[in-house]
Amino acid sequence: MESVSLKIQNILVEAGKTLSTAESCTGGLIAHKITSVAGSSAYFKGSVVSYCNEIKMKLLGVSASDLDKFTAVSRQVAEQMAAGARIALCTDYALATTGVAGPSGGSDDIPVGTVWIALATPSGVQSRCCHFKSDRSGNIESAANTALEMLLNHLLRV
Repeated sequence: MESVSLKIQNILVEAGKTLSTAESCTGGLIAHKITSVAGSSAYFKGSVVSYCNEIKMKLLGVSASDLDKFTAVSRQVAEQMAAGARIALCTDYALATTGVAGPSGGSDDIPVGTVWIALATPSGVQSRCCHFKSDRSGNIESAANTALEMLLNHLLRV
């Protein structure tokens, strides 16, 4: 059975399009899953692992006021991360994740397992909020897989 990463690779290479990632809570796992497939250098340009807000702002152009107003785990920040990665790494598509993997760091408003995933495309940015219910490694794995599936579903519709 063909992996999601291989399906994405086949579509993007065929279309001559490129991909980058901006990862916070997934810590580079999406980039790892992409680059685990031989030939990924034909379309994958790179990743920014922006684990702290300073990097989100300096490298990805995330607004300091949005970080203050909405927190790092928000639609606004995820979308700015994806758009910023697309610009900074000069790609057609960019995936971004920001969330609380756990086991600590959650709150009543943003519980452990909350992850925002954003996809920046040539036609705009889309995002979704997920609530995973596993341990830290399970939440990270689920977030990375969900992000890749989000990209694949978009590419299949284009």
